[in-house]
Amino acid sequence: MLSFIICLAILVCGYFTYGKLVDSTFGPDDRETPAVAINDGVDYVVMPQWKLFLVQLLNIAGLGPIFGAMQGALWGPIVFLWITFGTVFAGAVHDYFSGMLSERNRGASISEVTGTYLGPTMKTVMRVFAVILLIMVGTVFAVGPAGLLVKLLSEKGVTGPFAQTTVWLAIILIYYFIATFISIDKIIGKIYPVFGICLIVMAVGVSIGLPMHGYKIPEVWSNFRSMHPDGTPVWSFMFITVACGAISGFHATQSPLMARCLKSERQGHFVFYGAMVAEGCIALVWAAAGCSLYEVTGGLNTGLKAILDTTQGGGQSVAIYDVCVKTMGSVGVILAMLGVIACPITSGDTAFRSARLTLADWFQIDQESYANRLKLCIPVLGVGAVLGFGNTLKLIDYSVIWRYFSWTNQTLAMIVLWAGAMYLAKEKKNYWICAVPATFMSAVSITYFVMAKECLGMIPVLTLNTKVAYPAGLVVAVCFLALFLTKAKKYAK
Repeated sequence: MLSFIICLAILVCGYFTYGKLVDSTFGPDDRETPAVAINDGVDYVVMPQWKLFLVQLLNIAGLGPIFGAMQGALWGPIVFLWITFGTVFAGAVHDYFSGMLSERNRGASISEVTGTYLGPTMKTVMRVFAVILLIMVGTVFAVGPAGLLVKLLSEKGVTGPFAQTTVWLAIILIYYFIATFISIDKIIGKIYPVFGICLIVMAVGVSIGLPMHGYKIPEVWSNFRSMHPDGTPVWSFMFITVACGAISGFHATQSPLMARCLKSERQGHFVFYGAMVAEGCIALVWAAAGCSLYEVTGGLNTGLKAILDTTQGGGQSVAIYDVCVKTMGSVGVILAMLGVIACPITSGDTAFRSARLTLADWFQIDQESYANRLKLCIPVLGVGAVLGFGNTLKLIDYSVIWRYFSWTNQTLAMIVLWAGAMYLAKEKKNYWICAVPATFMSAVSITYFVMAKECLGMIPVLTLNTKVAYPAGLVVAVCFLALFLTKAKKYAK
């Protein structure tokens, strides 16, 4: 358990030390923020700092740091290291710059921000990429909770309309439409802080429940190896799998929502960097649970694999429920219900809201009027409804598309970090705080793309072929860094 405590301490200290360095490098000042200058009462609304933090936490988290961390625990306690150092030096830096660069550009969506610093071609790519990704995320976080609600109600003997997935999917999509359409402080600003607190309480409850019920968290130094039952390589699969628990490109699409609500730039350290550190702490707790509660056979996490395997009657939601019950008893059941149903929904509505704002920035459609918002809400939610009902009625195999999310998510993070590095180079500031994690994530992304089965790894000769993928990732990452440094030198002159 000592290694878990050390990692937790590093995360907390990282916020006060490295996080402060990142903040001072960026240089927040007392200029008028978009929330004050624009303040349209819809998307640009000044909100209290504590509420900004909790809304940002739930925007970027949902079930991400739980699902990703539990899956990452398959590799064993070494996942603690990635969650800890990935959060402090990559994920929190990524979230901070995605939020603060948006704030410096009138609250612009991340596609517009990256285009400003990486050029018009990247802007176009990111616009299309972001909208597709956000609608995909929103749809999955509508279909999933709808199915879970039906499953839970059927176990209680409920029949009729409310025992049908399509009915709950329709209800959730109607809520999404309302949350996407109205002012951010009317629903999101009111209920998100409550669910954000629940997410934190779940993590605290699990962390206390583990030692109280006699579960021992294994040490990193005693298990410094891969414990994955399938022999899946640590590099770069573990880094891609953990995602939200260490670094996630999806966060870059959410940070601009809060960038439009800051009263002062000086809130950025707490709201953006701080929320990601909090998410890293949550992920660390759930990774510890995954490493502690389940049977290890022959040095491999076979018990955890079984509870996560849907073919054996398990799955991620089943695993969350199991962890909560084992560590918190009856209270855990209530928290698990909130976790597997409410948290995905709260990620889905902000995903659709971000899609609306990305399109609004793209086509320069003012969102203060009801009519203009309807012009974007109807098609965005319409596409989500087609995909959602198509999947529910077995007309669309949505899982095939979703398998690409992990890679595209981290590739987006890579692009945003390069945009942050370019901004710092233009400002003649220490660009290495963004360039180093950008280079690292470039290697991660390219390596995964070359050997993963859903990418180039579908070619048999490349499937899990580390001899090809590792050098390819390294070479591309070095090339990206060289291109950046060439550009940075021009700015220096």
